Amino acid sequence: MRARLDARLGGAARAWLDQALDEAADHPGTHGPISVWELRIAEAGRRCGPEHADAVRVLLLHAARADTGALTRVYRQGTAAERRAVLQALPHLVPGPDALPLVEDALRTNDTRLVAAAVGPYAARHLDAHNWRHAVLKCLFTGVPVDEVSDLPRRAHGDRELARMLGAYAEERLAAGRPVPEDLRRVLALTESRGPAAAPPGTPRTAGASGSPDDHPGPGAPAQPGVRPPSGTSPTPGRRGRSGKES
Repeated sequence: MRARLDARLGGAARAWLDQALDEAADHPGTHGPISVWELRIAEAGRRCGPEHADAVRVLLLHAARADTGALTRVYRQGTAAERRAVLQALPHLVPGPDALPLVEDALRTNDTRLVAAAVGPYAARHLDAHNWRHAVLKCLFTGVPVDEVSDLPRRAHGDRELARMLGAYAEERLAAGRPVPEDLRRVLALTESRGPAAAPPGTPRTAGASGSPDDHPGPGAPAQPGVRPPSGTSPTPGRRGRSGKES
């Protein structure tokens, strides 16, 4: 990471980073109300440019050997960009699950860049199955690409509960007249422990052995297995649901 930064930063920015890293290594603890390296974290975007600020902040946290307490302080007091850097630094600085409250806090936000940082390697190692499944769903809800979820194939493999949750979410979207995200289909395929991936509700089937395509059923056809008709409607044409509208 440092070599890549040196190749991209200008001379003044490299000199500032050298000094900031030396200060963080020589004075990792707090001196007064705030440590000097925490001030440098706040300056990183202005000194090195916003496109390099995340990497600079991670290097500063590493040089300062920030423990869970220091990381929590920076996260709680920092901007969204500074919080993102803390989340990215967790797998390098915290060997156990002590920093999970920071991940859980980020997953409660609707800031997509924070959510993406929260589902990185630290979450893959330490989030329990329940919270990890909800983190995957959070990505689908907020539009964070599932490519951001570290170790997704391994953790999703054979996870029937995740498959059930994904199917339920797909049904909700279909009932509301909304499309099923392609990322949902990808994750659902990963939950298959063996054999071909099951398509989520609403996916057209390809031609079978007879050569006749099995398209969406027409009006009055029985519902697909595992897909409940939307609440307040009837699968039979001409019948009226609770809303009074013809289904």
